[in-house]
Amino acid sequence: MIIVTKPAGLLSVPGKAAGTEDCLVSRVQAAHPEALLVHRLDMDTSGVMVFAASKQAQRHLGLQFERRHVEKLYVADVAGEIADDSGVVDLPLICDWPNRPLQMVCHVTGKAARTEWQVMAREDGVTRVALRPLTGRSHQLRVHMLAIGHPILGDRFYGDATRAERMHLHAAELSFFHPDGGARVTYAAPLPF
Repeated sequence: MIIVTKPAGLLSVPGKAAGTEDCLVSRVQAAHPEALLVHRLDMDTSGVMVFAASKQAQRHLGLQFERRHVEKLYVADVAGEIADDSGVVDLPLICDWPNRPLQMVCHVTGKAARTEWQVMAREDGVTRVALRPLTGRSHQLRVHMLAIGHPILGDRFYGDATRAERMHLHAAELSFFHPDGGARVTYAAPLPF
């Protein structure tokens, strides 16, 4: 395995548009040609990512993501001071096709999406929260925090991008079963904001 910290503003994989070839996977493969993609983070999200160093490891890790055996901990700063200390957002999500890549809550055709949250701190109209996605939908944390009235600071799609220089969403920890031996391992990336 290869564990890296993705910076905010860098794509995980190459984009379709010209000039979007620079991405985390190409940078990692420049140093480790054997590296294989296992999962992605949104361009504006920073944090810990795992790459496989073999096809077998990629298959093993990929199944863990698919079967939801991977535990993910994110930290975010959100607008407003959340009154409760913890909670769960259980709202189905679907792509907002006319406004791609945006996602939206849809109780009719949306796919199940569930996020646990816990307040870490409150200060000056901002709440720092620990977020644990129990499903892995695109933009899940961003849409769920918006849905409860507390968009993530700096979120150019679902919030007010003028409140921060970057989106304040960070993949702080990733925990899974090691593909060689099966021991539970946890990797962390320090908070950059």
